[in-house]
Amino acid sequence: MPKKVDREARRQEISAALWRIASTRGMDSASLRDVAAEAGISLGRLQHYFRTKDEMLLFALRHINRLATDRIRDRIEALAEAPTPRDVLRACLSGMLPLDEESRTGLLVGAAYYSRAVHDPALGAEARDGIPKLRAFFADQLRQAADRGEVPPERATEDEAMLLISLTDGLATYVLLGVHGPDDALRILDGHLAGLFGDRTPPVDPPREDAP
Repeated sequence: MPKKVDREARRQEISAALWRIASTRGMDSASLRDVAAEAGISLGRLQHYFRTKDEMLLFALRHINRLATDRIRDRIEALAEAPTPRDVLRACLSGMLPLDEESRTGLLVGAAYYSRAVHDPALGAEARDGIPKLRAFFADQLRQAADRGEVPPERATEDEAMLLISLTDGLATYVLLGVHGPDDALRILDGHLAGLFGDRTPPVDPPREDAP
């Protein structure tokens, strides 16, 4: 068992080295040799954990997706004991925006992956895998909100859920490009949710880890 834990930890460290390269220089610069140098190990040692670049990329994509999921789950768990569907949706959607350095790095890496995933069947399948589940989860939250009289029933659909995902993806991309800042992205998201829910109730933010 200890050997498996050590191996997994080393693979995650190598993934982190890959992300540092991808977030600053792009995925094309992430050769096995470059990643090994960034991780502070020999190429031969790296190939003990990943035989090919494709194997390394796939593991790293899955790992960063798990970290993003964990970050959003933490935001939901930090809400009130019985959060409303709107609170849950906002926690998820704001968690998909680059509002801090960790999420910004994750999205930069994700962008580097997706440009490659268009032509890579394995990476493409992995990149697409979570979207139907996320859409179904958001649609369920919208249906719960409709049952509570908070959202028009005709908008409690998977299409509306997909619009929320697409809006947030677009806002995140424009933050990365410098079209607008994180605060502007959050303001636009809150405005959309206010229109969807038909009220101007101030959004609920979970406490930040760096808060005094």
